[in-house]
Amino acid sequence: MTSLYLHIPFCARKCPYCDFFSTDRHSPALLAEYVELLIKQLKLAAAAGIWQEPLTTVFFGGGTPSLLTPHQVGRILQAAAARFDFAAGIEISLEANPGTLSPQSLAGYRAAGVNRLSLGAQSLEDQALAQLGRIHNAAEIRQAVAWSRAAGFDNLGLDLIYARPGQSPADLERELVAFLALEPEHLSCYGLSVEEETPFHALQRRGGLALPDEQSYARQFTLLHDGLDAAGFHHYEISNYARPGRECRHNLGYWRRQGCLALGAGAHAFDSSGWGRRLAVPGDLAAYRRTLEMGRDPLVELECFDRAGAMAETLYLGLRSAEGVDDRDFTVRFGESLSEHFAPAIARAGSHLHHENGRWTFDLSGWLIFDHLILPFL
Repeated sequence: MTSLYLHIPFCARKCPYCDFFSTDRHSPALLAEYVELLIKQLKLAAAAGIWQEPLTTVFFGGGTPSLLTPHQVGRILQAAAARFDFAAGIEISLEANPGTLSPQSLAGYRAAGVNRLSLGAQSLEDQALAQLGRIHNAAEIRQAVAWSRAAGFDNLGLDLIYARPGQSPADLERELVAFLALEPEHLSCYGLSVEEETPFHALQRRGGLALPDEQSYARQFTLLHDGLDAAGFHHYEISNYARPGRECRHNLGYWRRQGCLALGAGAHAFDSSGWGRRLAVPGDLAAYRRTLEMGRDPLVELECFDRAGAMAETLYLGLRSAEGVDDRDFTVRFGESLSEHFAPAIARAGSHLHHENGRWTFDLSGWLIFDHLILPFL
């Protein structure tokens, strides 16, 4: 199976915690030009013949894809459908900032073929939204959800950032109740992290940003799990929860190490042939334009895996998810069982790693210290 990812590296305003490639310098003319460049790259990728399986998912990520007009989104989807088979029931997701939406734009996205919407809410507290540099307030989030439902979106996800400066478990519990009142099908819950070369990193170095300690972080992580589990959500990946059957299929493809064609400056792709290789488009809009004007695909190879690297990455990605790693599939793929190849790492993981019904999975406490437990497997 193959997915298509389109990176839209434009924002109304760059968030101080974000380290993805994006810029708040844009205009209608630049966005229109970028759409043409995406379509040009799409044609080159189709001609290369590497990505031949039907597309099972399409994902517009960013940045803020909802800065594109419905007509532009539709043009991209039409160009993709003209060159790649769309699988029956294809999932087409669009990330959207609540502050950029209207009833008309949402109806337009739905008519263009988008059938899954991911709203970057991040919080339902106005003070927190201002702290996070968001352009919307809590009332606009609620309005965007109502407009989305009216436009016909029945697969709606919300993002939530927790472990924010000054946030207590009681604060998070109150906010979770507010998120659940919006009745989303999906919630992505990310603990706030400070990445290098972001404004938050500079603020932290000056002593102006204090995140909750590890104990408070763990309490909030567990609180989210317990609260969402009680509300009927499936905790299917470290940071992701869904109603049954509403898991993001595009992201599941990442954790299953399935092929993904990626378009746009700053996008990352995965070619699943052989042991696999990772590719990326450099995060440089001028270089992206120049390369395509010369008739060349800007995707460049980052890493070509050998057998050992593919085995390690299969564990790294698979153990992030609730479905884990299938023993039989692993043995067929690599000619060696997981327990044979990773015996010392399994022993070090101890009771956090479970082997049941032919699958290896981490428990909740294992997910909480995932970065520590996964190191021996790499």
